[in-house]
Amino acid sequence: MTKEEAEIESELISKLVELKYVRRNDIKDKITLENNFRKKFECLNKVELTEAEFDRLLNEIITSDVFVAAQRLREYNTFHRDDGTPLQYTLVNTKDWCKNEYEVVSQLRIDTDESYQRHDVTLLINGLPLVQIELKRLTIIPHKAVEQVVRYKNEPGNGFTNTLLCFMQIFIVSNHSTTWYFANNQDCHFAFNAEERFLPVYQHADRNNRKISNLHEFSESFLQKCNLGEMISRYMVLVASEQELMIMRPYQIYAVKAIMECIQQNRGNGYVWHTTGSGKTLTSFKASTLLKHNPEIEKCVFVVDRKDLDKHTRDEFNKFQEGCVEENTNTEVLVERLVSEDYANKIIVTTIQKLGLALDANNKADYQNRLKSLRNKRIVFIFDECHRSQFGENHMAIREFFPIAQLFGFTGTPIFEKNASYQKIDGTKASYVTTEDIFQKRLHEYTIANAIDDDNVLRFHIDHFVKKAFQETETGRKINFDKAKTKENIINRVIDKHDAVTDNRRFNAFLTTDSINDAIEYYDLFKEIQKKRRNADGNYAPLNIACIFSPPAEGDKDINQLQDDLPQERIDNQEDPQRKKTALDRIIRDYNEHYDTNHKRTEFDRYSKMCNSV
Repeated sequence: MTKEEAEIESELISKLVELKYVRRNDIKDKITLENNFRKKFECLNKVELTEAEFDRLLNEIITSDVFVAAQRLREYNTFHRDDGTPLQYTLVNTKDWCKNEYEVVSQLRIDTDESYQRHDVTLLINGLPLVQIELKRLTIIPHKAVEQVVRYKNEPGNGFTNTLLCFMQIFIVSNHSTTWYFANNQDCHFAFNAEERFLPVYQHADRNNRKISNLHEFSESFLQKCNLGEMISRYMVLVASEQELMIMRPYQIYAVKAIMECIQQNRGNGYVWHTTGSGKTLTSFKASTLLKHNPEIEKCVFVVDRKDLDKHTRDEFNKFQEGCVEENTNTEVLVERLVSEDYANKIIVTTIQKLGLALDANNKADYQNRLKSLRNKRIVFIFDECHRSQFGENHMAIREFFPIAQLFGFTGTPIFEKNASYQKIDGTKASYVTTEDIFQKRLHEYTIANAIDDDNVLRFHIDHFVKKAFQETETGRKINFDKAKTKENIINRVIDKHDAVTDNRRFNAFLTTDSINDAIEYYDLFKEIQKKRRNADGNYAPLNIACIFSPPAEGDKDINQLQDDLPQERIDNQEDPQRKKTALDRIIRDYNEHYDTNHKRTEFDRYSKMCNSV
């Protein structure tokens, strides 16, 4: 029999009582909600307020600005009493969220001059309504509940703007079978469209990325009092630059917890395998900021592998928390910040090259001598995108100079035994050091399959065009293929299928080839064939084609590092390098003409990044 909302609500409340929430049947409206909050506030801050003081306190803390309310919830604040004396107060126990009082209220009705809203289940933490649960019967999809929440939030004069509901942090929607959750936010970040689903709406999962959808099981895990307090206090991020609340996804939280446990127990190194596009920067930021509060850790150094990423990562970190990471303009500044005892310098973002210069025993500046005081201190290094380029001399120098440091790597493409070898130009095989050789233990994984299943990255479709040197007929006779003709056939098939498989060019597509020479040939053939189609049919709209391959390095450190990850391209560039350079110059020139840009081969990285957005 299909469960109705009232039955689902009753079972949920029983579960929450089982989890030691206090059932508050007496809290039904704005007045009883405020009276309860007053008692909790006075108890926490060991104070008794007059009626006038409490009214002024409400006027000061209630705001229509979600971000300001979220900040106030997490900070120490000051209130001036009737006699002018300042009262330092907190709204919740910020040191130990488990020690707050957790209560459950049902059918809370908040009526204002313009809005009349009733909420299914509301969770109070220290008297503040911080979690809202909207329920639907099993036959109604939870997205209807999401739309209802957005509608309530958008009503003029609603309770989320002028009552204690302004402190709402998390919304949960469920039809008992399927459960979703999402962060409260400013109006500009709070729009929902059933087709596009602009809100970041998540499903809970266990450590192995198994979804936890059933409301009963979800409550057992997500709504445990300490777990919920930890989610709000530690795993929500207030993005200062966007004035936006972000809630971390389950896999991000499990990765951070695994790193924290490894550090607390001093269990060596580890790596996190999270697929590209899954938010590794946010995960590493949260790990770093939690380490900042650990008195046993001297420094947390976040290491990237190219100069431009240094600025990008700093900007990302400072987006999450304004001013939390300062710029290292050169190696001298890096060394000064490493030896500094200033709390502001506890988190440092730098490149592996700059760190390598600081640890170079032959450097005239003798940085090593200045860094000696750190040798036996507990330092944590977090490596962003720990590809093969991280496995060289600089990495070894870090390990040798800081013998008790712990190293953690984030990667979307770990190197395992099965993909650790490659074909050298002389036909012999060479092998890489694997990710586990460097970082020891895999702490958590979240693969592309998990991300697609979660709608966390765009789904993709793969067509394989298998190239064979010959085909056997029924008589056993071998017929050689015409390679040029094969390429033409592939290109024509791509053009014919492209609009259908990319939703009329809404998405991009990649054609991967065996070699740089093949890439150049395909690029030129695309231009030739599309020109012929355009001449034959004036209505034909050519596809935008870009081509990427790394040029001969010629001493360029960035390209050398790139080819550490792409050894086949390094090998290709050993044959007729001038032809590759000439071809790439021509390809970049075409790109500049089409997109009115001014890229050049000597600044290949800029071109490569722009190319991916075609």
